[in-house]
Amino acid sequence: MTHQDPRRRVPRTDAVLADPRLTGARAALAPEIVKQAVQRALASVRAGEIEPEDVVQAVLEALSQDGCSLRPVLNATGVVLHTNLGRAPLSPAAVRALATAAGYVDVEFDVRTGARARRGRGALDALLARVPRAEEALILNNGAAALALAATALAVDKEILVSRGELVEIGDGFRLPDLLESTGAKLREVGTTNRTHLADYRDAIGPRTAFVLKIHPSNFVVRGFTSEVPVRELAGLGVPVVADIGSGLLAPEPALPDEPDAATWLAQGADLVTASGDKLLGGPQAGLVLGRAELVHTLRRHPLARALRVDKLTLAALEATLAANSAPAADAIRADPGPLRRRAIALADELTGAGLPAAVVESAGLVGGGGAPGLTLPGWAVELPERFALALRLGEPCVVARVEDGRCLLDLRCVPQEQDNVLAKAVRACM
Repeated sequence: MTHQDPRRRVPRTDAVLADPRLTGARAALAPEIVKQAVQRALASVRAGEIEPEDVVQAVLEALSQDGCSLRPVLNATGVVLHTNLGRAPLSPAAVRALATAAGYVDVEFDVRTGARARRGRGALDALLARVPRAEEALILNNGAAALALAATALAVDKEILVSRGELVEIGDGFRLPDLLESTGAKLREVGTTNRTHLADYRDAIGPRTAFVLKIHPSNFVVRGFTSEVPVRELAGLGVPVVADIGSGLLAPEPALPDEPDAATWLAQGADLVTASGDKLLGGPQAGLVLGRAELVHTLRRHPLARALRVDKLTLAALEATLAANSAPAADAIRADPGPLRRRAIALADELTGAGLPAAVVESAGLVGGGGAPGLTLPGWAVELPERFALALRLGEPCVVARVEDGRCLLDLRCVPQEQDNVLAKAVRACM
């Protein structure tokens, strides 16, 4: 008995493209995108990953009618600012602002005079209203851009003084020292990894000193025999102080007592404070610069600022975030463990009633996104066998749980309460 070569069973590309089931996709999407999805599905057939008769279904699953491959996710990890899941979820007001900004808007136009207007004036005014200590503000496309522009505009061919204990590496191997030196500035390290004193900075100041850089090491904690110099003491050295809080907290937050905020560091004498917009602020990805008007103006007029500016969508979402009393990320961080436990019990009861081995356990949530390292957020989760984690990720909706000690934990901190029924249905579908 002879066996047919599997490659002969692979459908032709044109035959798949002509399939009536792809009519909607062909009408809504660019031909190149549809063809690419077909070619990938056929490659999966050749690799033995799917059967030839499943090609069209694989193409339909790969294509989105709105042209976006990003998939909505229920975040059941307990990590509020989960970098791999897009950090801070936007508030409903910010989402509505995005829809408004999607069309023609007066982002840089004065409707009264018909002349050019200050770009992003609404978002800038809202930012300054939230941080009255700042004389002026600038909005860029991320936190790293804010630091890079400060170094480029203020310290090319000059020195930036920074403590060795603050030369941090963040996600994906990205190192702030590499970023700063790429601008043409020279870093002059002072102190040691665990202890830096005011005298270390004072002794290093010279005619080539551009500014002192204070970096909040937001993604790690050094304990034991340590010391660092607060901003209020650095401000008395007679040179500008640029302080990076990283997390984007604009004012003190009782739930995060050890996290620095922009208002406090400006009050202590920082000349510029830089931060991210998509972390504790709870908005879209953005880089924030707040501080002395003269220095902010220098950054704004530098040619690099044009390459780092944000678009109208970011400005709209950021303004709406700043105008609101709270944001989903802040609500998740402040969540009361009591209601979380009651929700977990209700979910576990529903699942056990359906014959699933579910139990309620204590769960330690995290701020994430390089914020509040070492701080855990007390909460509760529903425990399932570990095998459920993969099935939930591949299901509809996609649910990302936390896998810990051979268990699949569904932490409800970041799951909107109105989605509890959706989550229960997704788990039952894994049976």
